Amino acid sequence: MVKHYPLYINGEWTKTDDEVEVLNKYTQETYAKVSKASEREVDQAVEAAEYAYRNHKLGAYERYSILKRVSELLQENKEDLARNITMEAGKPLKQARTEIDRATQTFEQSAEEAKRIHGEGVPVEAAPGSENRMAFTIKVPVGVVGAISPFNFPINLVAHKIAPALAAGNTVVLKPASKTPVSALKLAELFKEAGLPKGYFNVVVGSGSTVGNQMMKDSRISLYSFTGSAEVGLMLKQNTGLNKLVLELGNNSPVIIDKEADVEAAAENVAAKSYAFAGQVCISVQRIYVHDDVREAFQEKFIEAIGKLNIGDPNDPETDVGPMISEEEAERAESWINEAKEAGAEVVYGGERKGALLHPTILTNVTNDMKVVCEEVFAPVVNLIPFSDIKACIKEVNKSKYGLQGGIFTQNFDTAFYAAKNIEVGGLMINDSSQYRVDLMPYGGVKSSGWGKEGPKYTIEDMTEERLIVMNLKEG
Repeated sequence: MVKHYPLYINGEWTKTDDEVEVLNKYTQETYAKVSKASEREVDQAVEAAEYAYRNHKLGAYERYSILKRVSELLQENKEDLARNITMEAGKPLKQARTEIDRATQTFEQSAEEAKRIHGEGVPVEAAPGSENRMAFTIKVPVGVVGAISPFNFPINLVAHKIAPALAAGNTVVLKPASKTPVSALKLAELFKEAGLPKGYFNVVVGSGSTVGNQMMKDSRISLYSFTGSAEVGLMLKQNTGLNKLVLELGNNSPVIIDKEADVEAAAENVAAKSYAFAGQVCISVQRIYVHDDVREAFQEKFIEAIGKLNIGDPNDPETDVGPMISEEEAERAESWINEAKEAGAEVVYGGERKGALLHPTILTNVTNDMKVVCEEVFAPVVNLIPFSDIKACIKEVNKSKYGLQGGIFTQNFDTAFYAAKNIEVGGLMINDSSQYRVDLMPYGGVKSSGWGKEGPKYTIEDMTEERLIVMNLKEG
């Protein structure tokens, strides 16, 4: 039986005549059907969110209690939610279970932060003529948050948008990715069970060209939180006026293997982190710069480590690499590989594709103008690039238009410190791959990789406004 999921608007389940078909990404069979929002449903969702924000304020402890309860419900429903992610996203089951654990932490951290939002005293009395005044700031919510989430973390990246927004006292209209909308609707069920008042969280499903564009043009939305391509992020920035934005965009993560690296440890780490969820992670390793002195040893160990990965059915608990999000995306990545080969690149491992399943691939003899190097491949494809001088290598790394996260493996403290000071990324991991992330840390990029930060404490800074209060006091 194919289950149908309605939209979630103003605390109610809303069925529409049009549907979005959600595929099982491994079998390509229909897994679920979801109601598709028209302009009417999007307008209703924004109206409900604005009304709730204006008329039903939640205190800090109420927000804490609801978010904490959702974190508990995530664990109580962990297996169902994880298996749903595996079905609709093709994410290997063990990675889907880890995603639920991370989302649990994201909600728990957001709940705690709801109780810590505060301003500060401002010593205006120090200015001549203001001796009888006292001042302080308070943090107030921005209002309605429009959230647009991607397919690759259909629970946890939704959590990174809505949990801090609600913790700060905002209301939310969410447009999840059309390929993975069921997770967001299951999350709405948990919010309903946790007692979130109607209108605070709304889920509308549809294409970016319709639902996304309508949200983008709605003046009632005060802040947009978007994860996706740099091209769409730029369009949002250009078309949302003076509204606030939190943008997590493209990337092509670099990792440097220095001549003083622990080569075996680096190879095992990078192999696991390059191909998790078929490379469809914003901070997946894509460009590996390997010092000439250790290039052959690293490549040998890297291939050996990749050979230990289990590839295939994501429902198998032992699977490490499953299908990509669609056959079209796998074909696109394959075409980039072939284009690189025609320009002189060599495939030294992998490259085979069957349907949506693209095997882990290593390319050598690549150049900076190849798409697999300069663009975000978002597939299980990495490039091995030799270097001889660390300073020249970092200059090459920084030629990228992206700068989300990177990594360097080295036992040399001076080299590590130089890299930390000079690699142009939002986060640099030393003796770890670019894909290291815990959900409480500030996460965001520079250049075309984004604007603003994720991580509950840091997102709340973006999702609140600072208001100054000045009191004019009489003596005596």
